[in-house]
Amino acid sequence: MADRIRGDGGRARRNEPDDDRYDDEEEYLEPISAAEAAREGMRQIVELTGRDPVGATSLESVRDGWLVGVEVIEDRRIPASTDLLGLYEVELDLEGGLLGYRRVRRYQRGKGEVG
Repeated sequence: MADRIRGDGGRARRNEPDDDRYDDEEEYLEPISAAEAAREGMRQIVELTGRDPVGATSLESVRDGWLVGVEVIEDRRIPASTDLLGLYEVELDLEGGLLGYRRVRRYQRGKGEVG
């Protein structure tokens, strides 16, 4: 039986009876995939900041979960090439639960990275 993402972004839980490490009453939740982690990171930032997402810009598997880079529009300007963007780093556990987030950078859309 496949694990499914609910419409609210949560993951459906299921019992895993074939694994002796878990009592019958404990729930087992499979780790989320990279694509699910990217979607969940974006969803969490939108929910927490209320900002419009541009997209997931990075994804890194770490020991206890995922680090997801999410770019959002912090301030819309005219022309759009001068919008102020923010790059956030979202830390998720192996099941997709939020562990923390922080803004890493803030920059103007039309300004490329130097280096």
